[in-house]
Amino acid sequence: MENKKTSLLYKMIKGLVRFFYPKMEAVGTEYLPEGPAILVGNHAKMNGPITAELYVPGYHYTWCIGEMMHLKDVPGYAYKDFWWDRKPKWIRWFYRLLSYIIAPFSVCVFNNANTIGVYHDTRLIGTFRETLEKLQEGARVVIFPEHDEDYNHILCGFQQNFTDVAKQYYARTKKPLPFVPMYIAPELKKLCFGKPIYYDPGIPIKQQRGMLCDYLTEEITRIAVELPEHTVVPYRNIPKKDYPKNHAAHGDRSAPV
Repeated sequence: MENKKTSLLYKMIKGLVRFFYPKMEAVGTEYLPEGPAILVGNHAKMNGPITAELYVPGYHYTWCIGEMMHLKDVPGYAYKDFWWDRKPKWIRWFYRLLSYIIAPFSVCVFNNANTIGVYHDTRLIGTFRETLEKLQEGARVVIFPEHDEDYNHILCGFQQNFTDVAKQYYARTKKPLPFVPMYIAPELKKLCFGKPIYYDPGIPIKQQRGMLCDYLTEEITRIAVELPEHTVVPYRNIPKKDYPKNHAAHGDRSAPV
């Protein structure tokens, strides 16, 4: 298990976040396997990464956007992904400036937290290599695989290639890797886990990607709709007045997110 040094600034930021962010209750921890696992959850905007860092039980790492770990990459990524097409043109100059202001804080947080940088180029090989190393150390790895694709009122669709890590893990260890569904409900202050599904080495990975993701999305949805009524924090940046309720349009994959 790695004992890395963390900066004083990060410790101060984490302490402030822990003080002001609501304490989350972990529910369903009996479903968490002993040892390595992939925990797959809804992103819930910043609630996902914050909850993962502060309240996921045990030794764990979280996949994060690699660009947010590099000072020169943060402004361009943050402005385009967070604000460019979501703010009126007359105020975009402010968010362009803000993207530069947050850059050093982003680099501090994402490099000192227990994170694994994810990239969409050849550096993805390094992402998988580091993930396998952490799993072999016994860590749990948290992944938020939603992307901008309709699924239902709880989730956006999943990017599926993250499941390939299970094939690589099995090749190294001859052990099937568990994937645990996880649902974050900030309004209820709950972090909920469901029954895991295991990689099956007898099924081709191209076929198994969809099978694993179908189970995980359906189980996360089930957990969400069985909770008391609450507001779902969606993946997409939409006005808060448009956030859905967990009991609305259950089973309708075309429901707006």
